[in-house]
Amino acid sequence: MFVRRHRREGIDYDAVPEALAASAVEPGDAAYARVRSTYLRGGSPGLVLRPGTPEEVGQAVRFARTQPVKLSIRSGGHGISGRSTSNGGIVIDVSRLDSVELVDKATRRIRVGPGARWGDVAAALAPHGWALTSGDYGGVGVGGLATAGGIGWFVREYGLTIDRLRAVDIVLADGGLVHADDEENAELFWAVRGAGANFGIVTAFEFEAHEGGEVGFGQFVLDATDTAGFLQRWGAVMEAAPRDLTSSLIIGQARPGQPLIAQIMAVVHSGDAETIINRLQPIAATAPLLDHAIQVLPYEAIMQVPHGPHDAQGEPVTRAGLADHLTPELAAAAARLVASGRTYFFQIRAAGGAASDVPPDATAYAGRSANFSLVAFGPGRRALDEMWDGMLHHFSGQYINFETDQRPERVEEAYPEPTLSRLRALKRRYDPANVFRDNFNITPSAP
Repeated sequence: MFVRRHRREGIDYDAVPEALAASAVEPGDAAYARVRSTYLRGGSPGLVLRPGTPEEVGQAVRFARTQPVKLSIRSGGHGISGRSTSNGGIVIDVSRLDSVELVDKATRRIRVGPGARWGDVAAALAPHGWALTSGDYGGVGVGGLATAGGIGWFVREYGLTIDRLRAVDIVLADGGLVHADDEENAELFWAVRGAGANFGIVTAFEFEAHEGGEVGFGQFVLDATDTAGFLQRWGAVMEAAPRDLTSSLIIGQARPGQPLIAQIMAVVHSGDAETIINRLQPIAATAPLLDHAIQVLPYEAIMQVPHGPHDAQGEPVTRAGLADHLTPELAAAAARLVASGRTYFFQIRAAGGAASDVPPDATAYAGRSANFSLVAFGPGRRALDEMWDGMLHHFSGQYINFETDQRPERVEEAYPEPTLSRLRALKRRYDPANVFRDNFNITPSAP
């Protein structure tokens, strides 16, 4: 009776399928505090369904589509866009589908559930000497990243995560489960690689892993007072670097009386000390070096993070964009943004390399020309938008996993024509009622 008092309007709790009822969590349940929010966004959903099989995912979709409330999908619950919780809606949480299985050793084919974390994937592949390019934080769930792009520590050498994807099993808007690869449901497979959240819930990914092993992991603290010059120099170093090197930089807010600090993390896909030093020296020379540490580690070691609770409050505010080059004009604009105090966390990830070898129409992810992914976290929407909107002409695209602005222009940036028209036609075919819309939504084209 206590639990029932906390139920939300618009959800027929008594109609939850029997197979899902035992693991479902609703307001008032003891487990509710652990599932209501995500890593970055506070929430208060009316019901969290936790299917444990693909068939149960299908039942969850069929039930949720009959309810007049928002439907959100969650794998690891880490996504910056914060779309995997809600206020009063239904969340389908696939974290129980977390297996990592070897399919074919000869081809390095593996099968991964959407609820697995990338740190778990790295640990499972390590005994074989393999790895899989993914994000740069091991606590991120597989499902959200592997349907959007995946800019990780091997992106310049092996491409995006979606470039290693060979097949998926996916529950569609009608609750049916289908297989998709380059031959079967090929158009759906094309769409999943970059816009997957709009088309269904992937219950299994089949990837082709690549060589793993030891890496050189460098951490640098630099004086970024000459912010624009530093960004240009780092950008030039990364574009000229061998593909076995990638790095990302973070600039926070300046502290009174102290120089502006930039932190760089860099990974060299080699265990050879001389190679590592040769690759990292140009990065260390991009600005006055204040501190550094360089280690040789197994790749899985840099992906291991504690699985802490997801109990965020409030809403994340970010803006993101892809850029082909860190031009003097873009670097100057970024420097002004950092100096304005309107962002407390500014990050640029290197991309390009193998990710740019793929034609822009080969997958729904269209930002293939970009060498850099930029994201700014701010304390408020209006202040950040004002400056970021003035920078839009410097960008060549959008990576949806780092963006929280919901204006329709963001969808057009991520999926420029003719990609967007192709996606809208597929949306009409696979999800004409727009069941999967709590995302960077691609609306179905007109009949």
